Amino acid sequence: MKAKVYITPKAGILDPQGLTIERSLPALGFEGVSNVRVGKYIELELPGGGDADAGDKLDRMCRKLLANPIIEDFEYELIEE
Repeated sequence: MKAKVYITPKAGILDPQGLTIERSLPALGFEGVSNVRVGKYIELELPGGGDADAGDKLDRMCRKLLANPIIEDFEYELIEE
């Protein structure tokens, strides 16, 4: 089973990378872009093809290692192969 994890800064948390991109886009001719947030994308393989608790395991992985739940939100999708 494949998992895709998307991690972004929580609303209200300063995102310096997003701010830098937002400020740079007008110089490249891209006007009007706002609220740029930069996150992480993680793709991984989970053992046990149809494991019923794969979502629970992945949620625990995100909370313990992949994301910082204090300052980041995460969401994931599981893909049966």
